[in-house]
Amino acid sequence: MLLQVATTAIDLETILGYLGLGLVLALAGIGSSIGTSTAGNAAEGGLKKRPEASGNFMVLSALPATQGIYGFVAFFMLLNKMTAAEGALSGFVVFGVGLSVGLACMISAMRQGQVCANGIVGLSQGHDVFTNTLIYAALPEFYAILGLVGALMV
Repeated sequence: MLLQVATTAIDLETILGYLGLGLVLALAGIGSSIGTSTAGNAAEGGLKKRPEASGNFMVLSALPATQGIYGFVAFFMLLNKMTAAEGALSGFVVFGVGLSVGLACMISAMRQGQVCANGIVGLSQGHDVFTNTLIYAALPEFYAILGLVGALMV
């Protein structure tokens, strides 16, 4: 009696496509975790000086988390487009878009965390910089949004 084993050949294009999906999710998540922990560390120090400003510290510490959400959204959009029966995206395209959006989200979250940390330090020293910090923190966020919009357009 012969035992037949069904084998599925997975080509390089498919592997790269799924790698791109993993990269968009992982890189955005890594950037958000670094950004939020950077701002959170500053907030923890700032609470020692001004515990009454904890609400502002929390808002500024949470801002870099949005890039992780963008990566999550891009992951599902690309997954749906890659696995669609008709008009499916090439694995090479998904890899390129996933890597690009993931890097944009990662770097912008890390830098946004630094901007927010500096704002938290200013607030803890008694300066009224909350609104200005929100404006400055929106600048790196803009590039993560552009990356997500680019993924939408594919």
